Amino acid sequence: MKRTATPVLAAATALGLAVLAGCGGSGDSGTEGSGSSGSGASEPPPTTVTLVTHDSFAVSDEVLGQFTADTGFEVEILRGGDAGVMVNQAVLTAGNPQGDVLFGVDNTLLSRALEGKVFQPHEAAGLDRVPEELRPAGEAGGEGTVIPVDTGDICVNYDRAWFDEQGVEPPRTLDDLTAPEYRDLLVVENPATSSPGLGFLLGTVAAYGEEGWQDYWQRLAGNGVEVVDGWEQAYYDRFSGSGGGSGGGDRPLVVSYATSPPAEVVYGSDPEPGQAPTGVSTGTCFRQVEYAGLLDGAANPEGGRALLDFLLGEEFQADVPLQMFVHPVREGVPLPEVFTAYGVEIADPYTMDPQAITDGRERWVTEWTDLVLR
Repeated sequence: MKRTATPVLAAATALGLAVLAGCGGSGDSGTEGSGSSGSGASEPPPTTVTLVTHDSFAVSDEVLGQFTADTGFEVEILRGGDAGVMVNQAVLTAGNPQGDVLFGVDNTLLSRALEGKVFQPHEAAGLDRVPEELRPAGEAGGEGTVIPVDTGDICVNYDRAWFDEQGVEPPRTLDDLTAPEYRDLLVVENPATSSPGLGFLLGTVAAYGEEGWQDYWQRLAGNGVEVVDGWEQAYYDRFSGSGGGSGGGDRPLVVSYATSPPAEVVYGSDPEPGQAPTGVSTGTCFRQVEYAGLLDGAANPEGGRALLDFLLGEEFQADVPLQMFVHPVREGVPLPEVFTAYGVEIADPYTMDPQAITDGRERWVTEWTDLVLR
């Protein structure tokens, strides 16, 4: 997922076989679930709806079972790697998609999917229960085409034990990360194909502006920042504070999410620690919103529309926090206690207008690549 070539070319190279399999119809070995997609006028209507998503997608069996009970449609899940690669692949197969619904395109990549004509219009039931500031707005924001499903904040996380042992205060802000005491401690994801990596880059552009972000990254590179392909490699292989990782990471700072500490508690050995084993540098965060949409050319548009409506329903939204460790977008859905006890609310994250992302994203990624990787 991580190349200095253009993002679409990179995805084509990395996922050529998967794209060909997707163009050939259903039955891809990467799907989960059961059922078949009918085609042709003489065949019965399809009983399966295929959800194309990223590797981090998760949902409980009970919730999917309820969808099937309510609609009669089985759900097949086709995972396409990191969100950046997933979106690139969807653009390559636009009009002849691998599935019916795509979930996991976020506000950093949405305009790429919209410009690639990946989706067809649909306004899901329940959109009126989503706060106005999270709803798609205008053509650049995907209004009438995609729906918000979850939200979270991309932030630097730190390994509490490492900093306690070293007697060093963890960083709090973006500027802190360039200080000598944090040299060779931070690992980030490549923004060319990783959505958290891109979100972190956009956060620095929002913080320092067109005139200052490149200077910031020169300082960060000079302070020993490490760049890897995607979030899983950064968090599980390189980050020293990951309880579910390889155990060989030597970087106590990583670009992850504000909700990663509650996840460490849920999957850790101590079910009720005094505090989470990892913390969040709250002055480094960029607000992320994930969307879903009906794919143009979907084999089962009826099932796709039903699934999109379901994604905004109370049952799925209540399942989101402990499955994907992000926040639901539907108002009135309570957060689990582990979120309120061990998580942190980011009061003032960096944000960016969708049109600004559309106008600047490709140029910023290219300039970042030349600055940091070459």
